[in-house]
Amino acid sequence: MHKAETKLAQARRRVEAAARRADTRGWVVARRERTRHLIELGGLVQKAGLVNLTDDDRATLYGAMLDLAARAQGEDADNILALWKRRGKRAFDAEAKGSDAP
Repeated sequence: MHKAETKLAQARRRVEAAARRADTRGWVVARRERTRHLIELGGLVQKAGLVNLTDDDRATLYGAMLDLAARAQGEDADNILALWKRRGKRAFDAEAKGSDAP
């Protein structure tokens, strides 16, 4: 009877461990998605030339981004966001056409 109780306890531990791993996997997936998103945003900062423009000075970059955020929340936010979106789309399109050129 002791052997059966031990096997039951082992089975419970395996089930609990599997549940913990499943929880961890969900957390890991969310973390990886967030990391990928942050890397993409960093790539956009690089692509826009902001890193070279500011000599990789993080305070300057942060200040510029704070200014952008303030403008995007101001009175003319809709127009500013629309303007930035158009410029971004044009730049992406121009880059795509340039990379397809022989």
